Amino acid sequence: MGKIFYLIGKSASGKDHIYEYLKQQEALELHPMVLYTTRPIREGEQDGREYFFTDEEKLEELRKSNKIIEERMYQTVHGPWYYFTADDGQVDLEKNNYLGIGTLESYLKLKEYYGEDALCPLYVEVEDGIRLERALKRERKQQQPKYAEMCRRFLADCEDFSEEKIEQAGIRKRFYNNGAIEDCFSEIQNFVEQVKKL
Repeated sequence: MGKIFYLIGKSASGKDHIYEYLKQQEALELHPMVLYTTRPIREGEQDGREYFFTDEEKLEELRKSNKIIEERMYQTVHGPWYYFTADDGQVDLEKNNYLGIGTLESYLKLKEYYGEDALCPLYVEVEDGIRLERALKRERKQQQPKYAEMCRRFLADCEDFSEEKIEQAGIRKRFYNNGAIEDCFSEIQNFVEQVKKL
């Protein structure tokens, strides 16, 4: 049976960079598990790579055909944004290992859907000051920075990733990304290689 290696962490913890790095390590043979979102595409993103960028109409269609594994709605300063995982034929655990990225909440739903043995959490943690600095730097690069939304996400993450919730999710191992991201890359890569050998 294959595994879904699932990257979890607060916003601006480096998950996207780690995801891209792991995806490029051909020896790991991890197939990307692409989620859906109704939020606007950011500069540098590509449909079908980071997310499938879609609308609420498509979400409703998938709901009606019972294809939604998990969904989250964030009431942003720009209106509601949905993020969701659909059973769209991407995942075949009989044949492959996968790489996913999401929240603690989505991790729990996937674990419920695919079974505990199929999910392997990769929890990335960053000190809050560093994380805020990185989030601000990233937002400044956008053509139309959304600082209020950045602040809302930062505060929401503190609640969504409380120590109690991390413990309840059964997450025992943490990967720290406070320094050079390359250190985090290699630590996670070594961990994935070890798990695949089991």
